[in-house]
Amino acid sequence: MIKRTTDPSPRPGAAPRIRRGYFESRHGQLHVHQAIPAGGGFEEDVPLLALHAAPFSARMFTGLLPIMGRTRSAFAPDLPGFGASDAPAPLSIPEHAAVIGEFIATMRLREIDVLGCGLGALVALELAAAHPAVRRVIIVALPMRDLAAQPRSAETAEAYVRGAWASARADCGSEAALASVFAACGDRLLNGAQSPAVTTAERDYPLRERLRATRQPLLLLHSHEWPGGVHEPFQEVPARSRRALPGTVALFISAPQSIAVLIQDFLKA
Repeated sequence: MIKRTTDPSPRPGAAPRIRRGYFESRHGQLHVHQAIPAGGGFEEDVPLLALHAAPFSARMFTGLLPIMGRTRSAFAPDLPGFGASDAPAPLSIPEHAAVIGEFIATMRLREIDVLGCGLGALVALELAAAHPAVRRVIIVALPMRDLAAQPRSAETAEAYVRGAWASARADCGSEAALASVFAACGDRLLNGAQSPAVTTAERDYPLRERLRATRQPLLLLHSHEWPGGVHEPFQEVPARSRRALPGTVALFISAPQSIAVLIQDFLKA
């Protein structure tokens, strides 16, 4: 559990404390990356919860959390079945949101802003509908490359690994450090088994209806259309609530500051 700091006067803009922890949920342990301001976060801005895309994990926010954590507590959980979180049977979007809602309750967060990318965007919208603590919502619509079906033999595994590596390089972009590409590739290999279930959950989710029903202030960050026509319901988001991104998911890894500026402007409005 995060404890209140006893330091009465932390240095403004000081680097946050970066932590990782496990929290109990109805589907096992939830692994969470955390960035806590030098002052403890309790008298800072509204906390931020970042929900990752599939087939990635919360490591996609490794560059963003330290930036956001200078002024607010920031949390990035591995969704159930991804990263280091326990892997139950495939979950629906509402079931993912219920697990994250439990985390918010465990942390006793009375108010929180939510950022969601890809699968995480749908979970963020569902969480906003179900949880009164959600104040503002940011959804990031970015193209994600699906992995092919996982290999059933060693003979076919090499092509599968090569495909994961090629997709990771494309997602991270040419500016990303090699270590970041390795991490993205590892996420794809680790989480690839979830891809069919995620595709089904995203396809079955009533996105257009949920967007219409969202009452919190909402910001849509977008670069390219989502594959498979999923982008079409985002026409429900008024033009004044959209901002274009000069890139793809690589921005979270190679240039997180460019996304952080957009997020901070919206959260302070």
